[in-house]
Amino acid sequence: VQHNSDDACLHNTATRTDGTLWAWGRNGSGELGQNSVTPGFSSPVQIGSDTTWTTNHAHSYRSSFVIKTDGTLWGWGTNQQGRLGQNENQDSNNGYSSPVQIPGTTWSTADGALAAGQMGVAAIKTDGTLWMWGNSNYGNLGQNVGGPSGMKSSPVQIPGTTWSKMTMSSYSTFGLKTNGTLWSWGYNIYGQLGLN
Repeated sequence: VQHNSDDACLHNTATRTDGTLWAWGRNGSGELGQNSVTPGFSSPVQIGSDTTWTTNHAHSYRSSFVIKTDGTLWGWGTNQQGRLGQNENQDSNNGYSSPVQIPGTTWSTADGALAAGQMGVAAIKTDGTLWMWGNSNYGNLGQNVGGPSGMKSSPVQIPGTTWSKMTMSSYSTFGLKTNGTLWSWGYNIYGQLGLN
């Protein structure tokens, strides 16, 4: 089960042991993958009929992301700031109420290889490379640039090939490498990046 504690994220997803994917909660932007934007569902509803979903889930603001067993990554919900990775207008609020594939077929299915913050997404590939897209107002996409010009509507690579796990808060990103070192970037107004 994946739940995002961000107050703006009011939906949940879960994969059953048979590989089916289910969601419940708010659906005003199509974040439950039901090909509609109904107000929401208070009981789990199945997303499509596929049985190849993994337990790698992540949520950003009104969007959902899940990896399949074949290494493909899918997203749905609002596409604000390009967070669905479809290389579309970064300012577009239009979205998708059914899953759309994010470019690539070698996304890692390992625990912790997928993360999302309020407006950005991070995912690791099987070769240990890290990719990010979405909002970068505070440099949280690791591209050494912030503000609107830093937004990315398609996955962009972060330097390095030994990433193993990721997590994100609203505008901060944290990555663990295979050598045990921990890296952080993004919003740091309260010292949340741990850099003294």
